[in-house]
Amino acid sequence: MTMTSDDVIAVLGPVDKTLVAEVIATGATQAELAEAFAWASNDEALIGEGRRLATGRVAALVDLLTSDEEELE
Repeated sequence: MTMTSDDVIAVLGPVDKTLVAEVIATGATQAELAEAFAWASNDEALIGEGRRLATGRVAALVDLLTSDEEELE
């Protein structure tokens, strides 16, 4: 099922409309977005738990979520 703007905002909180559109365009599910958000927020903790690195749509979402951070540095 395709995510809506409300689904994206439920996971990420208030974000700009461009990011919402980019996330929806990936075709990811809300669960995949939640996993990507966890990776983008604290990848060291997930690696410490022995979780495998994100792949597929989750990895694409991580890239989207972290691209703004990289531009600020």
